[in-house]
This record gives sequence, structure tokens and C-alpha cells, in this order.
Amino acid sequence: MQVKGKQLNIELGEKESEGIYSNLALITHSPQEMIIDFARIMPGVQKTKVYARIVMTPAHAKMLLKALDDNIKKFEEQFGPIKIMGKDDKGIGFQFKKEQEPPV
Repeated sequence: MQVKGKQLNIELGEKESEGIYSNLALITHSPQEMIIDFARIMPGVQKTKVYARIVMTPAHAKMLLKALDDNIKKFEEQFGPIKIMGKDDKGIGFQFKKEQEPPV
């Protein structure tokens, strides 16, 4: 990976390389940070847990948003439009829940 003319070596551990499946993201924020909790919900199961929490500055969250937008555009150019299921669909899909600021 190149960062401003310098090479950045990033190590990806074996456990992390497996990834974590998530179809639910809970997003909240404070004045200093954005918090994204990744969970998964399954049909017929009433309980879930958070499998990963990412905490970042608002500036880094905005950079992530731009990077995701860029990558989604490139993906759709190669594979076609991504379909997003509506409320009337019976599937679960990836869901986002925007929460209020966490209690202090």
C-alpha cells in the first residue's frame, strides 16, 4: 500500500484474514468518535451479539465513506448494479441502525 510516496507494510493475521460475516451495523457517535458495531441476525433467532466494534474519528469515518463509495462504483462498473432489498422483501439483507449519542 502506498501512502504519500511511502510504502506501508500491513500485516494481516490468520484469524483476521478469515473475516467476520455481518448483516447488521449499529452506528452511533459522540463529538469525538464514530462507533460502528457489526453483528448478524438470523431468521427465527431473537438474540444476537456484536462480533466487531470499530471506533474512529469523524474524519476517518468520512474517508471510509468516500473509499466505500469509490469501491462500490468500481464494483458496479465490473459486475452491474447492486440490488438493495426493500422493506417488502422477505429477505434480511444488510441493515443499518443509526443510534443516538451514547450515554455519558
